[in-house]
Amino acid sequence: MEFYWLDVAKKIQALAQAGLTYSNNKYDIERYEELRKLSIEIISKYTDLEIKKIKELFAGETGYQTPKVDIRAVIFKDNKILMVKEQIDGCWSLPGGWADIGYTPAEVAVKEVREEAGFEVKPIRLLAVYDKKCHSHPPSPYHVYKIFIQCEITGGEMLTGIETSEVEFFDINELPELSIERNTESQVKTMFQFLYSSEKHALFD
Repeated sequence: MEFYWLDVAKKIQALAQAGLTYSNNKYDIERYEELRKLSIEIISKYTDLEIKKIKELFAGETGYQTPKVDIRAVIFKDNKILMVKEQIDGCWSLPGGWADIGYTPAEVAVKEVREEAGFEVKPIRLLAVYDKKCHSHPPSPYHVYKIFIQCEITGGEMLTGIETSEVEFFDINELPELSIERNTESQVKTMFQFLYSSEKHALFD
């Protein structure tokens, strides 16, 4: 699910950032700076974010702009799925977070589960690569790809982390209030299809 004004603002920002990265002409640089300013103003007009915050989150990167990557670990036990309660909004999500420089997607999944839920896990298969704009998440200034990786528990114990307040397994019919910035009900229920079928192919978009 995409918002037209947000899509336009992100495209303007991407064009501006590419121009600032590769242009040496001072007049062109001024024009690209103006485009970046316009993208910030659009976001500010339609959200409650302050311009200073938008500059930090939306227009603070350098180099050619590419999508951000969010990694989510999918772990089943007794036909239930592992979820953590996020301290930031009090809602539940699959363990995960932004991809870190120097880590493979699988390594990020392992690290996030250990930090957020206390378990040691090993990745076993890729389940999905989604474009966030195609799903019913709230609007975001970032263009995000979401990678879902199935893992199995190899050790550790159920423990909360600095970003989580609870850890629990949930049945498909008893899902808690979800942190839809991180995962939607449709996405979580789709993950259960992989529990029911080991032959199901990875999903995308």
